[in-house]
Amino acid sequence: MIHPPALIKKQRLLLYGSLALITMTIVLGLGMGYSSISYDRLIPTLLGQGTFKEEFVLFSIRLPRIVITLLAGMALALSGAILQGITRNDLADPGIIGINSGAGVAIAVFFLFFPIKAGSFIYLLPLVAFIGALITACLIYLLSFNRTGGLQPVRLVLIGVGFSMALSGVMIVIISSAERAKVDFIAKWLAGSIWGSDWPFIWAIVPWLALLIPFTLYKANRLNLLGLGEPVAIGVGVSVEKERIVLLLTAVALAASAVSVTGGIAFIGLMAPHMAKALVGPRNQLFIPVAILIGGWLLVMADTIGRNVIEPDGIPAGIMVAFIGAPYFMYLLLKK
Repeated sequence: MIHPPALIKKQRLLLYGSLALITMTIVLGLGMGYSSISYDRLIPTLLGQGTFKEEFVLFSIRLPRIVITLLAGMALALSGAILQGITRNDLADPGIIGINSGAGVAIAVFFLFFPIKAGSFIYLLPLVAFIGALITACLIYLLSFNRTGGLQPVRLVLIGVGFSMALSGVMIVIISSAERAKVDFIAKWLAGSIWGSDWPFIWAIVPWLALLIPFTLYKANRLNLLGLGEPVAIGVGVSVEKERIVLLLTAVALAASAVSVTGGIAFIGLMAPHMAKALVGPRNQLFIPVAILIGGWLLVMADTIGRNVIEPDGIPAGIMVAFIGAPYFMYLLLKK
């Protein structure tokens, strides 16, 4: 599809601007924290010329956590963009419609009742979260689908919110009889605390993103056609249900891989696509790359602010995002 040169230029400027914003936020986050590092020592430390303390704080604590939040924010933003496209509902988000809750229940059951070695646990988490999120997404999809009218966007959000609340109740029942240490982990996960803040967690999430981001960009034109409605999509030869299922699986996999290492974080998938559409328009080829970078920046910024507000534990990133996202969700709900 041919896009106006002015719009392409605007998108590139926004991509460069987003990358610059992400870089500045990362630099800011690397120096801030319970054990601060002087900003004039960041480059020498990155080049291996820092003290033991500086290198430990930077490479073992700060840098892996920031990379995890950046990747997870990107995954959640892309997941939200796909869900909004296939449902034609601007309120769709993996956290709001219950997909994250489904992943959370699966992780809780796996963590509490299936003891496994720590090395394997890290890499199995995204797969376990995907299974839980997929079961939830399938149930929501089936209950939202009408044989005569097809997928009902408003119905999907309402059923998704109901599933989210029901699964939160299931989570409470599951952890009510668990050991105190394990309950603490689940509680932190529910609050959206970035718990997977080590390099192995990065290697666990990177393959999912490396595969699914290019695949989604390849499917961008299909998302454009689905957004025009079923009659138009069928008229140009799109297999609507097949494409929806494939893209739904993609969205679920992205959300599951993110929340498996960050905990239950909502609203990133709602806000980032909307902000990108407002800047470059609704064409998926144009706004998806921008949305991915905005989502990464939002979560990095939320985590950076949250962990420095109250020391030493800080406020979970999920709560910080909710402070912004919940009013934004209400605004969209009233507007649309």
